[in-house]
Amino acid sequence: MPRSGLSRFGQLLLPILYQHRLLSTGQLHRLLTPHTARPVYLLRKLGELRGLGLAESTDRRTSRMGRCEQLWYITPLGCEVVEAGGEIQARSYRITPKAAASQLQEHTLAVGETGLVFCEWARRYGDDCGPLDWEPELAHRVRDGESRIGDDAFLIPDAVLRYTRTSEDGRRQMMTFFLEIDRATMEVARLGGKLSTYARYSSYFPRPPGRRSRVATREAWRERYPAFPRLLIVLSGASAAALERRVDDLRALAAADSRITAGGHLRAGVTTIRLLAEHGPFAPVVTPVLGDPKRTDVRLAAMSEVPAGR
Repeated sequence: MPRSGLSRFGQLLLPILYQHRLLSTGQLHRLLTPHTARPVYLLRKLGELRGLGLAESTDRRTSRMGRCEQLWYITPLGCEVVEAGGEIQARSYRITPKAAASQLQEHTLAVGETGLVFCEWARRYGDDCGPLDWEPELAHRVRDGESRIGDDAFLIPDAVLRYTRTSEDGRRQMMTFFLEIDRATMEVARLGGKLSTYARYSSYFPRPPGRRSRVATREAWRERYPAFPRLLIVLSGASAAALERRVDDLRALAAADSRITAGGHLRAGVTTIRLLAEHGPFAPVVTPVLGDPKRTDVRLAAMSEVPAGR
């Protein structure tokens, strides 16, 4: 079915499901129809997509208060329709009904929630961060040689998010973030290991194919980004006190890792989804992973380095 046969809202909705894999009705409501009290129109359009075989839903495994929350995902036919449109980058990953109903639900929803919080605050600030401005699991090579996705030759952030901040005097600051989402289910040592991999990527010089004796003259990340993205680790899934201890442990691990402390391009900070949602990304909600533990905002820069904001 061509995209031209979809309603305007359906044409907006389908690429979002394609890119973000799994979103709840509530998340889609906040993202696309926040001006309405209830998602009646949204549900009607989702039902139309399901009737056309382009989208499907499953129940959330841990619905709160006994309520059955619907989670929405795109079907293989829906993927074909989006990819035929050529408007967003095609992805090889296909979510299956089994994967949509699996234990991966909560992590996928948490990644979507983080992007959604940025979008909601961008709407309040008058900044630019829309429904397609974060992409999950983009692979970045960090080692030469034969390899495949999933081994230590690749860094795969939970998402890459792009955000443009507009100051009161009209200046615009374009930022890119690597997002790592931790629901307090991962060992802190493993999280520290991921920090080290980000540091490795920040200084990785690839070898051009067929030239084993020569190394590229600039880092691999410069082919994709104008500046090295800031790393933002977003915590949830435990009490505020437990998450504070997690922050302290992560900072201690980072301070003991020479690759992370060596300097370079990596700027990393840690926050919680609650702090982000309640106060916004440009409030002091982020604890730097290295150095002074005083909270700053997501720009992770000294105040003298930060352009005036709202």
